[in-house]
Amino acid sequence: MILHGPRVLGTITPSGNTVVEGVTQAALREVRDVLPIFARIPVHGTSDPFPDSYDLDGMLRAAELLSHAKPGVILWNGSKGGAIGLDHDRDLARRITAATGIPATTSGLALEAALAARGPTRIGLITPYSDAYQAKLIASFAARGWNVTAEDHLGLSDNLSYAATSREVIAAQAARAAPDCDVLLGWCTNYPVPLIGEEYAGRPVWDATLLGLRAALEMFSA
Repeated sequence: MILHGPRVLGTITPSGNTVVEGVTQAALREVRDVLPIFARIPVHGTSDPFPDSYDLDGMLRAAELLSHAKPGVILWNGSKGGAIGLDHDRDLARRITAATGIPATTSGLALEAALAARGPTRIGLITPYSDAYQAKLIASFAARGWNVTAEDHLGLSDNLSYAATSREVIAAQAARAAPDCDVLLGWCTNYPVPLIGEEYAGRPVWDATLLGLRAALEMFSA
């Protein structure tokens, strides 16, 4: 007898993240043939011991553990690459594949592909971040030629506070940014942007978590 189980999607997420798993499971509720599984790396609280890079040992250990379940794709569903540069994401994806033999991608690489496909885009960047991190993120986007024409951030610095942001607060951010952009981009995978839907104030809403998830699903049929 030949058994045909679901396609397995392995996701790496920060340890202090309480959004990625729920958003992923909700998005896949009607996708009966994809089973999401998760592994975590230590990222929590207000400090990051690797502010300008990734904890590659931790990432590769998480990928190794996911590989035991034979996923078809491994996804790093974290938004850090937007601030530290996507060369780190490309290197991470290559290392995961080299170590496990499994195709890999990231939410940052998914954003890059989405913007390339869309063409010139005025970005309305909404986040929960502190002033300093938001400035770092916008500078990194500008270095890639990505045009942030509107932004709104909450001034937060703790992972759990990001996840606790209400729909009303995110909607208010979106309303402030929408008049001066083509796309509203919620760039933090621990920030529940899907609460406001896929369109707001006449603008498409791109969410970091869903961008990564959709890119990973496309890799199943690539």
